[in-house]
Amino acid sequence: MTTAAIITAAGRGLRAGGEVPKQWQMLAGRAVVAHALAAFDGMLRVLVVHPDDRARAEALGLDALIVAGGATRTASVRNALEALAGRGVSSILIHDGARPLISQAVIARVIAALDQAEAAAPALAVTDALWRGAAGEVTATLPRDGLYRAQTPQGFRYDAILAAHRAYVGDAADDVAVARANGMQVAIVEGCADNLKLTFPGDFARAEAILKGRQMDLRVGNGFDVHAFCEGDGVWLCGVKVPHGRGLLGHSDADVGMHALTDAIYGALAEGDIGRHFPPSDPQWKGAESSIFLAHAMRLARAKGFALANCDVTLICERPKIGPHAEAMRQALAAIMQVAEEKISVKATTSERLGFTGREEGIAAMATCALVRA
Repeated sequence: MTTAAIITAAGRGLRAGGEVPKQWQMLAGRAVVAHALAAFDGMLRVLVVHPDDRARAEALGLDALIVAGGATRTASVRNALEALAGRGVSSILIHDGARPLISQAVIARVIAALDQAEAAAPALAVTDALWRGAAGEVTATLPRDGLYRAQTPQGFRYDAILAAHRAYVGDAADDVAVARANGMQVAIVEGCADNLKLTFPGDFARAEAILKGRQMDLRVGNGFDVHAFCEGDGVWLCGVKVPHGRGLLGHSDADVGMHALTDAIYGALAEGDIGRHFPPSDPQWKGAESSIFLAHAMRLARAKGFALANCDVTLICERPKIGPHAEAMRQALAAIMQVAEEKISVKATTSERLGFTGREEGIAAMATCALVRA
């Protein structure tokens, strides 16, 4: 599925204090909404803002389609959904811009649930006792069985939620309410306690502390791979077929650059290498596209709660020349990994005619990646 993300930031609530709405206040050196947007890096992103805040949104310099919000939250989301019409989107994640701490693991769970359900949303079971109160006193104790604290992003099949919003009249608490009003069934996936919605001044201090703790969890991995030349008319390197008088020999498509990068990600996660997850003894991987391996490594990283900070791939060969194709390789890797191209480096060097690469017997690649707790 092609997944897009809508980040809602058109509200004017000031309960959090400050001179501007909470989504535009600073948190750990960035606007709150910038943190929320960054969590969906690599997707088509729509940022819904109040017309008065368009300049603030544009000043962020982020790769997102900016859409004017409506008079209500429901109207704002509808505007964003309409803006995505005709863009090939099959599923949509709708996230509150005042939730800057959403993890890659929660996002991955919502997306995975959409493989089977037409709608899915994260939530946490209510564990505290519930009271009803009046005039500062407890007036009743309420059962908490079957109650959940709703979170975002809430995920939907695009066509279904667009139809639901077009049919809905009035405002709703969230998009799950709109979906259910139109007969959609919504699956619940596990949320995260850190995925708090900034509402009151004290929430900012808590969010700062969580972000500070996350910054301490940095993982670095490296990978190295070699493939010999064989008969052929081109070589696959970092997702691009480069014309050449020979091919590369391997069990899969022998994309030496992508193999090194995949192993770097697995290494950062302490998850072994490609052979552990895709054994060469298994015939189903014979001739497989290496994008399968790289996409799997990134899904595993997100499921474990990590995002890619950056990666660097170096191809070692005399020929073919990599420079003319390096930008296309960055674009291909970014699409497979679902990250921004600016996080990916692809470059090349020779071995000064020394060794097997110098004798043009094959190509080597090394890669390094950094993962951060998201």
